[in-house]
Amino acid sequence: MLTERQRHILSAIVDDYIRSAEPVGSRSISKRGNVGFSPATIRNEMSDLEEMGFLEQPHTSAGRIPSHKGYRYYVDHLMHYNQLPVQDVDMLKQFFAEKMQEMERTIQHVAQILSQLTNYTSIVMGPEMLGTTMKHLQIVPLNERTAVAIIVTNTGQVENKTVTIPEGVPMSEIEKFVNVLNARLKNVPLLHFKSKLYTEIASELSSYVSGYEELLLMLDHVMDRGEEERIFLGGTTNMLTQPEFKDVDKVKSILDLLAEGPKLVQLFDGTGETDGIQVRIGSENKLEAVNDCSLITASYSMDGQLLGTIGILGPTRMDYGKVIKLLDHLTKDLNQLMGRWYK
Repeated sequence: MLTERQRHILSAIVDDYIRSAEPVGSRSISKRGNVGFSPATIRNEMSDLEEMGFLEQPHTSAGRIPSHKGYRYYVDHLMHYNQLPVQDVDMLKQFFAEKMQEMERTIQHVAQILSQLTNYTSIVMGPEMLGTTMKHLQIVPLNERTAVAIIVTNTGQVENKTVTIPEGVPMSEIEKFVNVLNARLKNVPLLHFKSKLYTEIASELSSYVSGYEELLLMLDHVMDRGEEERIFLGGTTNMLTQPEFKDVDKVKSILDLLAEGPKLVQLFDGTGETDGIQVRIGSENKLEAVNDCSLITASYSMDGQLLGTIGILGPTRMDYGKVIKLLDHLTKDLNQLMGRWYK
């Protein structure tokens, strides 16, 4: 798709922009010792790369910056992996050498250490956050207006909460509501529970259950319970230090998202379905609030069983090579640690 010269120039532009956060001009690229092309040649190639959608030209500058398409090509085809700095590896080794016995404390430290090493925001989904599925739902009435909603998961975990029964909805309709959900949502990951509830299941409920909308709202509170407790964040304000997010409104939408546990989980939708490192750049992310960000994720597991997922959220101008190497190194150590604990 791209010539070797175009690949070389695109790689140099991405590398320079990651370091400087400033639009890159042809002259600065030509001064790099490993390029070997004149400024005029580089300008022509940059123009072609912009026309193909790999570069963008901010209206305030004659230089170019990578587009989301350019970052994607860089990550997939051009990126070189350097060795991690010795101090970073030593910091990880020291962390795992502590042999901490509390899982929650470990996950919290993982989030903190990653945010320190990258200067981005780290998001860690605790064990079973992404792999837990619904086994059974039950709503037990306590009186005419209150009931206990109980959700049993495949891991044996029981979530329960007292809820207010919508006025005018008889128990017979609640029973039909529960029967439909048990039939349609059994073995569905809790991560997808609410989205399926409002897309696939809502239309079916409208045909069978009167007052179903009020019942859906009632169940919302049960599904939100405890999600925040399984999400661990590090460096939530690191976005404020990035030049791209000087716009208060832009960074506010990201910080608002990081404060919403249930919604934040949606950011990881699908990340645990395949092994290895996954990179979502810009609009590839499913939430509009992070369309100017990139999310790099890796899952940690034991004997093939997903335990959780680690994500690094930063600007599209993030240092992809370093983050990917860190996550690869960390998840391998975390897999071994989890294996020792669980066995």
